[in-house]
Amino acid sequence: MTPELALTGFVALYIFMLAAFTGYEIIGKVPAILHTPLMSGSNFVHGIVLVGAMVALGHAESITGQVIGFIGVVLAAGNAVGGYVVTERMLEMFKSSKD
Repeated sequence: MTPELALTGFVALYIFMLAAFTGYEIIGKVPAILHTPLMSGSNFVHGIVLVGAMVALGHAESITGQVIGFIGVVLAAGNAVGGYVVTERMLEMFKSSKD
């Protein structure tokens, strides 16, 4: 492993850890009443993450990179679909019931 590759891996790990911590802190401080608009407004971000995962998978050269890229695509797709399903269920709660 070359030093440049190791440094790039540490930088990527650092960015991932920073993003995870920041996301946890931001979402943890959102009041419950705002979760529905936040979820529906952030569904486009899940689509962007999915596109990024597909691009990363397309540029992967090693088998390890391809496996990690495939896992990323699967998780991102599940995240995007789940976001829309949850938003739809939440919006159903606000519809009036017809007897």
